[in-house]
Amino acid sequence: MTFVPHGNHLIAGAHVASDERFTSSPAEGAGFSVAEGGVTEVAAAVEAAEVAFETFGWTSREARAQLLEKIADAIEARGADITAIGTAETGLPAARLEGERGRTTGQLRLFAAHIRDGAYLDRRHDKALPDRAPLPRPDLRMIERPIGPVAVFGASNFPLAFSTAGGDTAAALAAGCPVVVKGHPAHPGTGEIVGEAIAEAVAACGLPGGVFSLIQGSTRDLGAALVQHPLIRAVGFTGSLGAGRALFDLCAQRPEPIPFFGELGSVNPMFLLPEAMAARADAVGTGWAGSLSMGAGQFCTNPGVVVTIDGGDADRFVAAAEAALAKVPAQTMLTDGIAAAYRAGVERVAGTAGVQEVLTSVCDRRNATPYVYQTTGAEWLANAELGEEVFGPLGLIVRVADEAEMVAVAKSLAGQLTCTLHMDAGDTALAGRLMPVLERKAGRILANGFPTGVEVADAMVHGGPYPASTNFGATSVGTLAIRRFLRPVCYQAIPEALLPEDLR
Repeated sequence: MTFVPHGNHLIAGAHVASDERFTSSPAEGAGFSVAEGGVTEVAAAVEAAEVAFETFGWTSREARAQLLEKIADAIEARGADITAIGTAETGLPAARLEGERGRTTGQLRLFAAHIRDGAYLDRRHDKALPDRAPLPRPDLRMIERPIGPVAVFGASNFPLAFSTAGGDTAAALAAGCPVVVKGHPAHPGTGEIVGEAIAEAVAACGLPGGVFSLIQGSTRDLGAALVQHPLIRAVGFTGSLGAGRALFDLCAQRPEPIPFFGELGSVNPMFLLPEAMAARADAVGTGWAGSLSMGAGQFCTNPGVVVTIDGGDADRFVAAAEAALAKVPAQTMLTDGIAAAYRAGVERVAGTAGVQEVLTSVCDRRNATPYVYQTTGAEWLANAELGEEVFGPLGLIVRVADEAEMVAVAKSLAGQLTCTLHMDAGDTALAGRLMPVLERKAGRILANGFPTGVEVADAMVHGGPYPASTNFGATSVGTLAIRRFLRPVCYQAIPEALLPEDLR
């Protein structure tokens, strides 16, 4: 690796140190000293973003598209170094990070193409009707406009695709909003090298440095200072329910509340319908095991809960899943804190009345191994805690008595990112009973698949009712994500010379 992190902030194109520092805790190798950001750094970055917005918010779609493409190019030019430091910090395998890098650059280029098209602006024009009776109508034009500086929080589980240059940052820049990123302390070196790529692209496009800043830090106070700064107009967040809810509340309590687009947690239930189970319970069990344990279960779409009707086919499913998961070796988790939280989640589920173990193992330090438990539909309905996410490869199988209880379990769900149906043609009637319920519970509904893996595309929705996300009308993946950082403005009888370029 030729990249050696300096550990400082990157504020409006300049490296900025702090007196207070923390030491990183990588999965491999020695940690390094990292600047600890606070109110002073937040003020400098956000004020620079506000100054930059005075011009960046009125740039052409072509200029912003070129910026996104140059960021993608700059990230790819650093590809080997990004992989090297990313694997050391997170413990993720090189192939996973290389794939995630491709997803990140592909997303940037997709957004560039999307804003060039212009349809996302939802332009509308009601021409003046001066002779209309009893009252004339003025000329009315509407367009979506950028909202201003956006705060983005890097995610622990996706150091590239949901962090410094990830979906929230790409969407905000595409919309015309400067971005201030709070880097995740689990991978400060990865954040730094990607931040340098963004700053290089900003400078190459002749844009003001305040279009992008990266503040490093490990404290909750830093996050609170960022979301409470009066010049921040919206927040993008991917992380835990506890941290996200605390920031969400701070956004709502501001003198001028702002939107908090948080993705917080989901158990992503799978409903296994009778005909499909009779035909392929073993294959579904094996497939679920692979999805559950992928990446040590550290995906926001990890299918942690399975709902199936009790009986012989359920037995076959459980046996196949147990056999497949028993072969999964210990995997390194992203941080010591996530590993500790996983062990605590295992203990909570295991200690719940009515829960039986299917597969247990031993995990310690930063390692994770799969755990599987089962319970009845009645116990699930009696204990809301069973529906709380455990971040890691823990699965809970809910064996319901009949179709009616399966529907009741579906109705009991909190908001989810995904819900999945495994079904055959003979299951259509039951699936038809479940669909109106699941539509109200999740942002994405799948048939005969597994939810891990989120396609970056126009039609994708990665969000859902609370607590899956804090805004059910938004998505953090796909081109619709750009709309989060826009607002509609109507121009009434405004001379054309004063209109935004895209309305002229």
